[in-house]
Amino acid sequence: MSDISPKTPVWKAIANALRSDLAEGRYTPGDKLPTEAALAERFGVNRHTVRHGISALVEEGLIRTRRGAGAFVAATPTDYPIGRRVRFHENLIAAGRRPEKRVLHVEERLATEGEAQALRIPSGVRICAYHALSLADGQPVAVVESVFPSDRLIGLATALAENTSITEALKVVGVEDYTRASTRLTAVRASATQALHLNVTEGDPLLKSTSVNVDASGRPVEYGRTWFAGDRVTLTLEN
Repeated sequence: MSDISPKTPVWKAIANALRSDLAEGRYTPGDKLPTEAALAERFGVNRHTVRHGISALVEEGLIRTRRGAGAFVAATPTDYPIGRRVRFHENLIAAGRRPEKRVLHVEERLATEGEAQALRIPSGVRICAYHALSLADGQPVAVVESVFPSDRLIGLATALAENTSITEALKVVGVEDYTRASTRLTAVRASATQALHLNVTEGDPLLKSTSVNVDASGRPVEYGRTWFAGDRVTLTLEN
């Protein structure tokens, strides 16, 4: 049966019906909407008209589309403050979200010139590299890559493999506290691998944070790069 009212432009009626579905919780953030073919059958119209209705919701920020994957319910961006003390779990809990960190892999390798400079170690020295996926309420929000000086933090690779929290892993190897020394934010495009992890389309806009954390003595303990899904996080800079 069609949900279309004869007094309303067809595409607008489709947008109104889908908007009501979202308001009533029929679809939740991150859910995939039915295909254009299924919606065309539901409303008794052609796919072009369905596409017009969905486009209206995309403009409102309620729906996002991925080329070749379909339309998805957009999530309300998570407020993520960046200041002297940046803690993933604390930030998300403060925003009313459920934090989750999935470790993708941990490895020891030689530092690149840029990594060595950031950590203030000789180029070619061994470092511990940590790769993870950060989620809020089960939805991917960021891909994380952090590197640490292995010779200063002996046993960190094992601690990171056993702890989803970097803060807790650092405590295991003697770093009780650390603070943010610098943060640089840039806009980038999602690579194929990042798009796969974040459930976005390759080339979609991401926010990249490049940072250095230091221990109580001012020595760098972490050089981090985080790629945030641009439509899921609002970064707030704090003093």
